[in-house]
Amino acid sequence: MRVAMIGLGKMGGNMTTRLLRKGHEVVAFDRSAEAVQRATEAGARSAADLKGVVAALAAPRVVWIMVPAGAPVDETIETLVPLLARGDVIIDGGNSRYIDTLRRGRSLAERGIEFVDAGTSGGVWGLENGYCLMVGGSDRAISVCEPIFTALSEPGGYAHVGPTGAGHYVKMVHNGIEYGLLQAYAEGYEILHASKDFDLDLAKIAALWNHGSVVRSWLNELAERAFAKDASLADLKGWIADSGEGRWTVQEATDLDVPAPVIALSLIMRLRSRQEDSFGAKVIAALRNEFGGHAVKQS
Repeated sequence: MRVAMIGLGKMGGNMTTRLLRKGHEVVAFDRSAEAVQRATEAGARSAADLKGVVAALAAPRVVWIMVPAGAPVDETIETLVPLLARGDVIIDGGNSRYIDTLRRGRSLAERGIEFVDAGTSGGVWGLENGYCLMVGGSDRAISVCEPIFTALSEPGGYAHVGPTGAGHYVKMVHNGIEYGLLQAYAEGYEILHASKDFDLDLAKIAALWNHGSVVRSWLNELAERAFAKDASLADLKGWIADSGEGRWTVQEATDLDVPAPVIALSLIMRLRSRQEDSFGAKVIAALRNEFGGHAVKQS
């Protein structure tokens, strides 16, 4: 089938390529001419603007949006709505907050336009291995889009998890869990790296743990790859971004009175990673020095 892909970054670009490889037609659009050029070289059809994107599609039109969460999604939808007709489908495959998805879904339903949220996991590996798609929307919309979902996902890696909003809700919690898993691996490997008694080969240990261990996982396979390149990770700075899902998961847990200490603390550690020198840590050091005469280090 023919689908439009708006947003050709690392995810959207790779998804376009995978769809083309699976025999689908893609109308590609991005503000970056270079990104559009890469898509056309892969076999996609390009459009100069969103009007051209819609004109190149047949009813029911399916438009997949892969742009940053927030205002860019709203702006793209606002531009698309006058160009679309009843029964057409917009898919948001980015990491939008589910509350925004519910709002957008209600607004589009009033115009007869279907809104599908596809929580997408798999990163840059999804191109070759397939993505995990957590999809929310009406039965009708899902049936229209299902050939796209099955093409993008690995076997068993696509599920219709509920109505519009459910896909992004599930993806939000998925990423919250990811925060906790990453933090646990980080702490464990830091302990191994800091050992004063042993000079440990982290790549060897990660490889070992990937065979029969209860902590084996894809994330640990990636740790093995990273340590094989540089066990000390000397070229990396310990600055960790967050795209919102961890914060939203912690807020949801708070609203539901569900204790989620691991995810909450992993979020806090990401915030700590962005400080060159924590003022809060300085306060603690100063107070310990004041009440106990504990040693401090001067900057």
